[in-house]
Amino acid sequence: MADKRKEAEQARPDVPSTVARSDDKAVRTWKKTHDSAVESYGEGEQAHRAAFSSLKHTHEKIGDRWEPKAHSGPSDQQAARRGAAARRGGPTAEGVDANASVKHLRELARELGVPGRSTMNKAELVEAIKKANRRATAKAR
Repeated sequence: MADKRKEAEQARPDVPSTVARSDDKAVRTWKKTHDSAVESYGEGEQAHRAAFSSLKHTHEKIGDRWEPKAHSGPSDQQAARRGAAARRGGPTAEGVDANASVKHLRELARELGVPGRSTMNKAELVEAIKKANRRATAKAR
């Protein structure tokens, strides 16, 4: 499985590594939004932020990759903002679907091997999954 992910990552050098290890729809979503944002803002951080913001509406970060969400929509309060409020920035759930049910978050935490997940509330689960995702991404690099 790790070999397949490395092959996918090498075949998609024009996207971030976590997107390269994801399904084709995630790659298409990221590229299309990034290309459009580059036309509007130029190459750089703002174009990358726009691409990830779009990706977070259809996918959630699980470990070192992005997987389709059961229901599309914003993944956290920051992703739901529009206009000037969105441009001001703020904390995000880093791709974790903070709007998902506690049951779903516990399932993800179990998949990622998060200890103590059965006693965590929703906010604690989101933070624990964010940390587990960071570790998985760092390990995959």
